[in-house]
Parts: sequence; C-alpha cells; structure tokens
Amino acid sequence: MKKTLIALGTTLLCGATAHAQSKVEITGLTDAFVGSMKMAGDPNRRSVVDSGGMTTSWFGFKGTEDLGGGLKANFQLTSFIKVDTGTQGRFANDPFFSRDANVSLSGDFGSVLLGRWMAPNFLPSVVGNPFGDSFVFSPLILHKDVPLFNGTGWRAMTPSDTGWSNQLVYSTPKFGGFSANVQYQFGEQPGQGGKNNFGANFFYFGGPLTLTGFYENTDIANPTNTLLANNQKYWMLLGAYDFGMVKPFLSYGEKKISDTADTKGKTFQVGASAPIGNGKLLAEWVKTDWSTPDVNRKTFSVGYDYFLSKRTDVYAVVMNDKITNQRSGNSMGVGIRHRF
Repeated sequence: MKKTLIALGTTLLCGATAHAQSKVEITGLTDAFVGSMKMAGDPNRRSVVDSGGMTTSWFGFKGTEDLGGGLKANFQLTSFIKVDTGTQGRFANDPFFSRDANVSLSGDFGSVLLGRWMAPNFLPSVVGNPFGDSFVFSPLILHKDVPLFNGTGWRAMTPSDTGWSNQLVYSTPKFGGFSANVQYQFGEQPGQGGKNNFGANFFYFGGPLTLTGFYENTDIANPTNTLLANNQKYWMLLGAYDFGMVKPFLSYGEKKISDTADTKGKTFQVGASAPIGNGKLLAEWVKTDWSTPDVNRKTFSVGYDYFLSKRTDVYAVVMNDKITNQRSGNSMGVGIRHRF
C-alpha cells in the first residue's frame, strides 16, 4: 500500500510538473459597431450593425511547452469571425484559420516558425498609426489593405494580404529594444520555383520612441496561393514619439508594380493620439497617390476610445473619404470591443 501511495504521489507530482511546463489557452477578441457608412465613390449610404470596427474579431487557440534549457515549442490556431452574423472569416471563402496556423521553436536564439502568420507589412502598420488595426476607420489601413469594389477601381497598396501562408520565418531576439523578422513564403507553383514571396520588418521601442518598417517582394497572392499578374515591391517606414500629453505618428511608403507602365503608389500618413480621462482622442490623415491612373485618395478620421476596463473599451469615430473625380463619403460608427 505504501509503495502504491508513493507511486501515485509521484505520478501526480510529475503530472503537475508537466502541466506547469505546458500551457494551452482559448483566446480572442470580439468587436461590433453600429454605424452609417459611405466611402468615396459609393452611390448610397448604408446603415449597419457590423463586426470589427476597431479590430477584426477573432478567436482560437495558442499554446506553449517548455522543453527545457530555454527552448520552447509553440503553436497558434486562430480564426477570424464576423460577430454581427456569426459568419467565419473576413470574407467569403476565407480559410478557417486564416489569422494564424503555425508551429514554432523559440529560445535565446530567437524563434523559427512554419505555417501561416502575419505578412511583413501588417504589424508595423498597426504599431505605426493611432487607430491600430482598424480595417474600417484607420485611414492608413484602409489605403494600405482594403480595395474598393464600388466602381472607383481603387486598389489596396498591400500586394498579398496581411497574412502569408506556407511561411518560413526567423525572428531575432530583442537587442536593447530592437527586433526583426525575416520571412519567406514558398509559392508552391508547379514549374514556377522562382515565384515566391520575401520580406522583412523591424521594430525599435526605446522609451517614448517607436520606429518600425517593412519591405516586401511578392509574386504570390494570399490567403490562397495563386500567381500575381506582376511582381510587386512594397516598403514603408513609420515612427511615433510619446510626449505624454500627445503622441504624434508619421509614416511614408511606396509600392511598385512591374507592369507595362511600372505603376507606382505613394502613401503619406500623419496622426496623433492624446490621453483624455480613461481613454484616448485619436486623429489620422492619409494621402495616397497612384501614377497609373493618375488619381489620389485623402482620408481623415477622428475618434475617441474609452476603456471601461483593461479588456473592454467603447469607441466612436467619424471619417471623411475623398478620391479624385469621385463622390466624397462620410462615415460614422459607435462600437464596443472585448478581449478574452
């Protein structure tokens, strides 16, 4: 009996130790808003209850296992969702785990990741504008990532989605506030071994100063692998400085499409956030110029984001949107965002 109790105690202790060394969590974010939307070129206004006003809603699983000696195994399986309808994905036919689907090893050397993860362009643009990852109200994200399907022909700057599939990623450890990622996406196209995506980004957080940027050379479209019609190169530099009473943001980026006209796009952003009470006042203006056709877009947003707790905030935003030779549009929305 004594040996049995000792064996049982040892088993329970080992199980507790293994449990302490491994962690799996269910995590995500839900965001919904009510608004009146009219983008530049829209023929009519839409009254909506929609998802993802400030952040695209998502849920999923993340886990890590301590392998000893500072080495860890990690995984992420996360999916986008539209909480106004319960529909999975950002749009029709979006893969189920289009946000993250990867496994990685991390340690003192940094980390090596395989699978689907953020594209090099995504996180720098989120860190580098006051509205973060709002695909509805951030002028920078709208110009950079969201094409218009309203007859204006306005195309997004980002060549190949904000996430890349079939990636091999090396992430450096942090060196005095500096870190970087080098990313390679395999095109997996028969007979097109040279058609792949390559990119890199960097981050520097030094007290009140934030500096970041990215570069992408892309041949493959995402979220599913298809060949782009032309090679596309895209880069951007972004910065912010927190003075306490106000935090200004500034960025500039260029895109080149290797078509017959060597089409070019240029994007300039200026923005700011300022703490007021338990929230922040947000303002951002962005201008993008395309060479072919010769058109430009100017978008301005102002809003207030109020935190009810560390996990829950409410927000209100108004936005003006203009494109050359198109009807201008004004949008507004009020929403709530909750993290879990």
